[in-house]
Amino acid sequence: MHKIVYKEELAPKTVMFKVEAPWIAKKIRPGQFVIVRLDETGERIPLSISGWDEKEGTLRLIIQAVGYTSNKLIDLEVGDSIRDVVGPLGRQTHLTEGGTAVVIGGGYGTGAVIPSALEQKAKGRRVVGIVGARSKNLVLLEDDLRAACDEVFITTDDGSYGRKGLVTDALADIMAHEDVGAVLAVGPVPMMRAVSELTRPKNIPTMVSLNAIMVDGTGMCGACRVTVGGKIKFACYDGPDFDGHLVDYNELTMRQRTYKPQEAEAMKLYESEIAAKTVKA
Repeated sequence: MHKIVYKEELAPKTVMFKVEAPWIAKKIRPGQFVIVRLDETGERIPLSISGWDEKEGTLRLIIQAVGYTSNKLIDLEVGDSIRDVVGPLGRQTHLTEGGTAVVIGGGYGTGAVIPSALEQKAKGRRVVGIVGARSKNLVLLEDDLRAACDEVFITTDDGSYGRKGLVTDALADIMAHEDVGAVLAVGPVPMMRAVSELTRPKNIPTMVSLNAIMVDGTGMCGACRVTVGGKIKFACYDGPDFDGHLVDYNELTMRQRTYKPQEAEAMKLYESEIAAKTVKA
């Protein structure tokens, strides 16, 4: 059992937990992830790590409620426990050396790029961060990212905060004025694809994270198969980070839709459970 020792609502339906997991906190590296299971009958879901404290023995998890399990998770409070937290899984993020490192977070992905930003900055490298969100109230962990970077740019779709536009608009400006040596993008697939297409003409090494399509998380189930550079890879075992210029995004997009009917049924179950609790109250 892994006790929740801290909870903070970052945005609507988005929560940050600190969870006790001392063995994982000793070993985890930037880019790696964990698989959590709420209870003995619960599904396994992958979660990126936005930070950890080895002395406290805690992990920092950002959970955006989009399905049955993630909605159940954000309903937990301090003092409650998560049945299983397995990790560290996957491979550490490796960014090519030289030039400015740009880390890009779209939505929940902002938390996932912070450990890599901190690592690159600790090496003495200039690090620039970009955060993209639909509106101001959905911008996550801005202060934490600023602490990890030399400079941060905010973009919002509606212009309610920072620059109106997309993360690629900010990235294009940075590329025009700086010697960008590496890019790390974590967030929705369309965003990662757009970033990769922008950096491709200049051959700027670009890494994208594909952990959102995992189920098992250990390479056993095969649900996270992706094509990278014409070869079959497993996002959980070979990734979660891959060369963004080599990912088959059409296949990736189709694979993300595989369990949509089951996800819809699960959400109906969650809504019925909430309705039943409301009636009892």
